[in-house]
Amino acid sequence: MTTMPKLLRVVLADDERPARRFLINLLKTFPDVEIVGEATNGTDAIDLIETHKPDLALLDLNMPEAGGLDVARLIKAGATPSIAFVTAYDEFAVRAFELNAIDYLLKPVERERLATTLERARTRSAAAAAERAKGLTAAAAALDTATRRAYLERIPVRRRDETVILPVRQIVSVVAEGELLHLTTAANERFTISHRLHALESRLDPRRFVRLSRGTLAAVDQIQKVSPMPGGTYQVQMSNGQALSVSRIQSRVLRDTLLKI
Repeated sequence: MTTMPKLLRVVLADDERPARRFLINLLKTFPDVEIVGEATNGTDAIDLIETHKPDLALLDLNMPEAGGLDVARLIKAGATPSIAFVTAYDEFAVRAFELNAIDYLLKPVERERLATTLERARTRSAAAAAERAKGLTAAAAALDTATRRAYLERIPVRRRDETVILPVRQIVSVVAEGELLHLTTAANERFTISHRLHALESRLDPRRFVRLSRGTLAAVDQIQKVSPMPGGTYQVQMSNGQALSVSRIQSRVLRDTLLKI
C-alpha cells in the first residue's frame, strides 16, 4: 500500500497580485502542497506564519514597509519555518543566500525550480527553528555588507523658481502622499518632491532613518519621545514637534531596536 507524502503547508507573501496569483497557481499543481495563507504585505505575512506555523514561507524580497528579510527577522523566536525568498534577479541577494544555504526563487518562477524548493523545505523541516533563524541572520548581514554604498547627503528640491539644496541631516521626517513626498526639517520647513518613498529610502543611511509606517520615514536622532498607543502601536514625538504614528509591524521593530539598551 502506497502512503501519500505528508502535506507541505505553505504561506506566501507578495504585494503584487499578478505575481502572487501566478505562484499560487504553480503551487496548486503539486498535490502534496497545501496553501494555508497568502499575504499582500509583511504585517499579514508575520501574522499568518505565527498563527499557522507553516512548513515553508515564500516571501517576496521587496515589499513596501517590510520586505521578506524584515518579515523573517521579525517572526517570533521558535516560529521560523523554512523560508525561500522570491525576487527579481539581484546578484547581491542571490550571492548572500547561496553562501548561507538560504533558498531563493527568481521571478518569473519556474515550476521545476519551485519543485526543488519544496523538496528542500521537506528536507529541512526537521531542523530546529533556531538553526534556520541563524542562517537567515547571516544572510541578512551578508546582503547588508554587499549592498553597502554611499548614501545621499543632499537632496535638490524645487521652491517656486529656484532649487534648494537640502542637507539630509536637516530632515526630520519624510511622509508620502500619493506620488509626492513631503520632507519636513528641524526648523519645520516643508518641501515636496515627486519621488517614490521606497526608492528614496534605499538611498538614505538606514542608521539615520527608520520607517514608521508604510508611508513615513523618521530621522532616528530627531525622535524625542515614544508613546504607547492602543493595539500595541506607538506614536513618536519629533524634535520639531511633529507627532507621527507607528504601524503595528514597525512598532515591533522599534521595540527590538530603539527601545532596547
